[in-house]
Amino acid sequence: MATKAMTPEKIATNQSLAPNRPPKKIELLSPAKDLNSGIEAILHGADAVYIGAPKFSARAAASNSLQDIEALVNFAHPYRVKVYVALNTILHDEELPEAEKMIQQLHQIGVDALIVQDMGICQLDLPPIPLHASTQTDNRCVEKVRFLEEAGFSQVVLARELTLEEIRRIAAQSAVRLEVFVHGALCVSYSGQCYMSQVLASRSANRGVCAQYCRLPYTLIDSKGRILIKDKHLLSLKDLNRTEQLEALIDAGVSSFKIEGRLKDSSYCKNVTAWYRQKLDAIISRRDDLQAASSPYCRYSFEPDVNKSFNRGFTSYFLAGKREIFIQPGTPKSLGEAIGMAQPQNQSLLYKGNVQLHNGDGLSYFDEKGNFDGFRLNKIEGKALIPAGWTSLPNKAVFLYRTHNQVFEQELAKPSATRYIPVQLSCRALPFGFVLEIKDREGNNASIAFESEKIPANKSQRDILLKTLSKNTCPPYEVSSCQLEGVEGYFVPLSVWTAQRNLLYERFDLVRRLSYRREEKVFKPGFHPYPQDTLNYLGNVLNRKAFEFYKQHGVQAISPALESKNTGNSTTSKGDEIVLMRCKHCLRHYLGACPKESDSVELEEPLYLLHQGEKLRLKFDCKACEMLVMK
Repeated sequence: MATKAMTPEKIATNQSLAPNRPPKKIELLSPAKDLNSGIEAILHGADAVYIGAPKFSARAAASNSLQDIEALVNFAHPYRVKVYVALNTILHDEELPEAEKMIQQLHQIGVDALIVQDMGICQLDLPPIPLHASTQTDNRCVEKVRFLEEAGFSQVVLARELTLEEIRRIAAQSAVRLEVFVHGALCVSYSGQCYMSQVLASRSANRGVCAQYCRLPYTLIDSKGRILIKDKHLLSLKDLNRTEQLEALIDAGVSSFKIEGRLKDSSYCKNVTAWYRQKLDAIISRRDDLQAASSPYCRYSFEPDVNKSFNRGFTSYFLAGKREIFIQPGTPKSLGEAIGMAQPQNQSLLYKGNVQLHNGDGLSYFDEKGNFDGFRLNKIEGKALIPAGWTSLPNKAVFLYRTHNQVFEQELAKPSATRYIPVQLSCRALPFGFVLEIKDREGNNASIAFESEKIPANKSQRDILLKTLSKNTCPPYEVSSCQLEGVEGYFVPLSVWTAQRNLLYERFDLVRRLSYRREEKVFKPGFHPYPQDTLNYLGNVLNRKAFEFYKQHGVQAISPALESKNTGNSTTSKGDEIVLMRCKHCLRHYLGACPKESDSVELEEPLYLLHQGEKLRLKFDCKACEMLVMK
């Protein structure tokens, strides 16, 4: 079924405010694993896309060439879509010259902003390119956000753990644009503050090569060695989904809504972007104080549904300010779409749900031991689901999930969206010939006048002229109206009209591209104080430029990052404990043993996580309502 985003008429209605009260621009920010994914995100409604730099991206497996980034920029800007480049790892001293050169190149090819973590970048010779503070700069409090704003950052990505009220307080006390994640995978630790991969595997998350220890199975034991939970994914969180809180986030002060997923495939990017485009458009269309940040006129050949793409089950996380069960202990893999109960019957499953299934679907379930299992559906006979090939089926009734929707994925494998720019066309008669004019809703226009003999037509040319001039021969432009003034009575060969129309589009396309204006910001050093006067390894200071930055801002004592070549993997003495993770997720709460809650279970502490010979102590900071994983 074809679906449609907000119409040009509705968007135009929202742009009729008084000049002194411009509508707030709402940005849908989508991930781009590569050039193709970025193009699909734009076609499916993104106002901005973020893509990995050739090097120094927090997703090392999702790096992109300068040529591909430039191609994405050229595709994006006619739609007024921005391209942000993630250059958000911490850097060694010898990497700074290469990073500086790369930033100059990214600015030259038209990139709109850089997403950075390393404050040493602020000390480089930068072009006038806006900087966005990555979520890995650990932005949890108003003091930190205000510091980054005063330091010159144009946009700040807030920590995922913040409540709606905390976001509202930050927005009330700062003027910088605020960005929040609304969908996708969740790190169990505060971003930028996870050192498990670095300490246990010498693979730094802050250097883009996280080993994802949070997705592994662990056994939880108490101080006496008794097993409380065996081989479960106790640090693997469900995926974020804030569909129902979008308007509340807007009202709290958020302007940019970010989808996680620079390692996800193109179908994920298409579906999730289209889903949030429609949800945001529904809000924008009924509010005069809001407008989309780009020109998001889209049509879809499918019905977007985030339940049908990769997900581990959903949570809005701490946004409502209350705790729930955030982990998916049975599996770190995708659950997909919940579809209903099934009962074993011979070599098949008797399906009791109402969702239409298809041959080739991937179906999964949790067995009686809580293990995640599944099979590919070969065929359906009535309500009997027959697996492809030999597979072990559950011994009792189970709840089924569809992890692969064959028909849906086939739809998304094809072109599945059209994004267009509405234009108005007019044609008038002149004493010596005719003039064609074109304009868009942003005020861009072009015209072309040409001489032509005025030969009276035997009948009105109106219908054939409207059809010829309105023909969509220059995507992404699409004629929303075509006005004819005094031309219907003359005969002009269609080949002439066609040639002049095509020439007009060429001129207009050039005008629109040249009219795009990037935000430019010269990053100047400041001397306002940092919220802390001491930084240990949690400050992630890896290079001399970062060291200079914090010194300029009043930090007196600075310890190097764990990744420092001078200190190896630790800045502590041998035998000292180090915090590998600091989490809002709490296993005490999961076990019903939170001391803040009534009738809590008493445990023999300390508790430990075990995995393949590693023994990690759990420490609980109840005042901050946090769990620490120690090594």
